[in-house]
Amino acid sequence: MIPAEETFDGTWPYRPRFTDAPGFRQHYVDEGPEGPEGPEGGRGPRGGGPVVLLHGEPTWGYLWRHLIGPLARDRRVVVPDHMGFGKSATPADRTYLASEHVDNLETLLVDVLDLHDITLVLHDWGGPIGTGFLLRHPERVARIFATNTVLPLGLPGYDKLMAENMADSHWFRWAAAAHANGTLERALGGAGDSVTHLMLSLQTIARPQIVTPTWVRAYAAHFTDRAACQGVLRFPQQLVAPDPGAAPAPEPDPAAVAAVRAKPAVLVEGMRDTALLPRHIVPAFRLAFPDAPVIELPDAGHFPSEDAPETLLALLQLFLQTT
Repeated sequence: MIPAEETFDGTWPYRPRFTDAPGFRQHYVDEGPEGPEGPEGGRGPRGGGPVVLLHGEPTWGYLWRHLIGPLARDRRVVVPDHMGFGKSATPADRTYLASEHVDNLETLLVDVLDLHDITLVLHDWGGPIGTGFLLRHPERVARIFATNTVLPLGLPGYDKLMAENMADSHWFRWAAAAHANGTLERALGGAGDSVTHLMLSLQTIARPQIVTPTWVRAYAAHFTDRAACQGVLRFPQQLVAPDPGAAPAPEPDPAAVAAVRAKPAVLVEGMRDTALLPRHIVPAFRLAFPDAPVIELPDAGHFPSEDAPETLLALLQLFLQTT
């Protein structure tokens, strides 16, 4: 868990906020005119509804650092750190399955912050986690902005595309091989030393010049020892080494799926992604949103907010203004 006051040489200037409501100490950012310290106390109409930015593997809220400040000039911006990442705790008694992260997100957004008219911004595992929240509370979400992620809605053809991605992806092929030869837990249990390699080589950072000592420290700081690496380990492990005794996930409610698919949505895709391959991820998005725009970023990898933050911000602001 990164210390609350850490700013990483001023690159993360946002005030830390915490809640124990999910059963562990969860960190989140809450900025902007509608936030708890804004003139409306979090309830007013200024700037439209809140923007909630969800990170994935192996990142934390730092992923969104270039977007938070500009967005917060007009809107409330909420950025949680998932359990086991960033400034959130890594409790030892949790499974770290995606459904548990959905529970945590629901507690924060509904029970703690009571947000409505949400714009969900989803990246990597933020997509499945955000989709889980969407299916439980479609009435609270206004629009969906996806970037290099998937939205599992139980639609025909989705599982086939995901199986093809796992067979082709650098990241998943490495994870499957490491699990098979018994090195996955050792590799990800030392994520503090390997996180830069994971992001640069297996997922792809297209602009390696952004990788400074501060950047490396920011992404590695949570993973101080093996016990602190449960979050970063369990995301890939539940796909390449699922529990054979686990019950299958329940089919989503068709009415909730229909409500989600009726919302404005967009996919902004970094085309150099080597973890979630565009040739599988774009068709998966179009299964759910056949008429929604897909914007390709040819010079961005798995992390458009790192490779092309100005472009991603401009596209998000345009999406907010026009939907």
